[in-house]
Amino acid sequence: MSSSVQILHRDRLPTTACLVVPGRVEAADVPVLQSLFSGRSITWLIEENSPLAPELRAAIGTNASGAVFSDDDPDPAAAGEQLRAHLDGSGVILFLHGKAVCRKGNPVHIAGRTLKTLGSFGLPVLPLGMDHPRESALSIERPSSLPRLTLTVGELIPAEKASGLAIRQGLLAASEEAFSSRPLFRESLASAVLQGLKKNPRTKLRDGSDDSEIGFDRLLAAALVFSRYIKAQTDKERVGIVLPPGKAGMVANLAVLFAGKVPVNFNFTASHEAVRSAMKQSGVDRFITADPFVRKVASFPWPPNRDLIHIERVLPTLKKKIIAWVVLARLLPAAALKAIFGIGKRRGDEEAVLLFTSGSSGDPKGVVLSHRNVLGNVCQFATRLDASPGDSILGCLPLFHSFGSTVTLWFPCIDGLNLVTYPNPLESKRLGELIAQHKVSFLLATPTFLRGYMKRVQPEQLAALKLVVTGAEKLPTSFAEAFAEKFGMTPQEGYGLTETSPATNVNLPDPTVTPDSITIPSSRTGSVGQFLPGIAIRLTDPATDQPCPLDQQGIIWLKGVNVFPGYLDNPKKSSEVLTSDGWFRTGDVGRMDDDGFLHIEGRISRFSKIAGEMVPHETVEAAINKALGLDSEAERKIAVVGIPDEQKGEAIILLSTIAGRALEQECIDLRYKLMDAGLPSLWCPKAIIPVVEIPVLASGKLDLKGCQTLAEGG
Repeated sequence: MSSSVQILHRDRLPTTACLVVPGRVEAADVPVLQSLFSGRSITWLIEENSPLAPELRAAIGTNASGAVFSDDDPDPAAAGEQLRAHLDGSGVILFLHGKAVCRKGNPVHIAGRTLKTLGSFGLPVLPLGMDHPRESALSIERPSSLPRLTLTVGELIPAEKASGLAIRQGLLAASEEAFSSRPLFRESLASAVLQGLKKNPRTKLRDGSDDSEIGFDRLLAAALVFSRYIKAQTDKERVGIVLPPGKAGMVANLAVLFAGKVPVNFNFTASHEAVRSAMKQSGVDRFITADPFVRKVASFPWPPNRDLIHIERVLPTLKKKIIAWVVLARLLPAAALKAIFGIGKRRGDEEAVLLFTSGSSGDPKGVVLSHRNVLGNVCQFATRLDASPGDSILGCLPLFHSFGSTVTLWFPCIDGLNLVTYPNPLESKRLGELIAQHKVSFLLATPTFLRGYMKRVQPEQLAALKLVVTGAEKLPTSFAEAFAEKFGMTPQEGYGLTETSPATNVNLPDPTVTPDSITIPSSRTGSVGQFLPGIAIRLTDPATDQPCPLDQQGIIWLKGVNVFPGYLDNPKKSSEVLTSDGWFRTGDVGRMDDDGFLHIEGRISRFSKIAGEMVPHETVEAAINKALGLDSEAERKIAVVGIPDEQKGEAIILLSTIAGRALEQECIDLRYKLMDAGLPSLWCPKAIIPVVEIPVLASGKLDLKGCQTLAEGG
């Protein structure tokens, strides 16, 4: 086998007959598949309404044994019986998909309806993950050093368990193993960032707070010199950073990383209690900040002044050294710079970044992200974004936000995207001006932050945007439609968690339809999109914790290179969400449709178990908003909370900012309205508690801990 082909888990190859389904196949892959099943009879299977690409048909040859099926066959089980005639004791039926048009990085080039038919044949199915690393290599990688193909033999699916979604699940699992094997992920985030900055010296960071700009060559030099200063200031392995997006925040994070330490960006919008908890957990003794920012957020629980490193005071004293290193860094190879500054000693599974959860449902937890995690997620996201030279990304999400950290801090540095920064994601008018001025290509925001654009930004200001992605909270369909009507571009909902570095799913504009090809869709309203490459999924029943099919509502478990190794100094919490073989329990409840789109139904913490039934709070809230004629896109006026109940386990309580005095009668009236609309009686609120405002975090997420306190105190 050629060194350009890597095959994983040959030991899983069954000796018995089966239907083999590769996630994708190119003409050059055909000899690999033939070699994999050498000595066994192969019958090539195609779908009659999906013609093969000419080069793929030529690779098979005219004398090959073949069979045809239709994915609209009314009796696929009977078709499966006919296919059995092509199987001897150890023969294989090898499926080839027709010409497919899909977004880069999609591991499954097979239409959902076709997978469903394949799963209905009543045959055991062997999924094959087919990863083509050279297609999705980052700009710092040499494609020639990567395998052309990494083929992973998946787990055999017994005939009685085969279905379209079971095959997709198997393909995603096999693709995860293939993707996660890439050598880049064993390297150092610091080394990758250094290579990216050095390779793209003329790429710019444009700081919208003062309209200044700095090239990546100067960023690199400033960070290298400042890293030595940081090393001299502390022996601790972590360094705190309290800065918004901008030149200072970028240099601070780069310098800490180059110093061989772990940057910890603290949430300056969190409660004092949460901040102090995070500071204590991280064990930092130095905090990089700036005088103007200290004055701006004076209420922040700042540590003693001796612990603060004011970056705007230190950098001017290092100016001569920085100028010298601008020149030297251009002349010296990356390997020499790494040796001189001791960069890249930490790598792979070692800690690279420490973030803290928002604390929406309790105290903030320290999320340790390894070099492998961040590099993996940068690569995963880059494959779907498919940026071009000269593209730029808006960096206004806080650096303590996981998306702000990975996607608008490390990603542009590594892959050479221009970065336009601004410290406040809520100042929509100014952000609109920056997007227009610098022709920003990619805008990443939460729906809460995006609402301001509807009021304060003109359509022509966003004309250069190629993509708008939202996350952190649900994107309401009505808001997405209103945004598309005004700006001519539909925001695409994505999904991720701090523990997954963070991005796992994203909707993207559908590829251009061609008449002679299968078009694999890339977006679906109401979903959070298909999975990024290299992520596997399974679901468990919320009530029993037993595995359940992907099309049934269940707790989402994920596995991939981007899944964190555990919470900081908290093995108990870590063991609650991580298995020994790397599966992560997200705490979110969802399902997958036939085409691989993930639909989030809510967080398990936003379900109540009442009389043995799982009641989703978000579904109840939507029904109440509709019954009361409330605008669900405006400021929150209600929230549903579950509290202990002796008779039924839990009871639903409604927090409301519009409740009147006759609360008992209001609750009865609301119950009748909800039941008339089809809501089960069990799901209706037992009581209404009037509140001045609904607790919400800075990101726009509901403050679950604050809501629970109000409900239990009410």
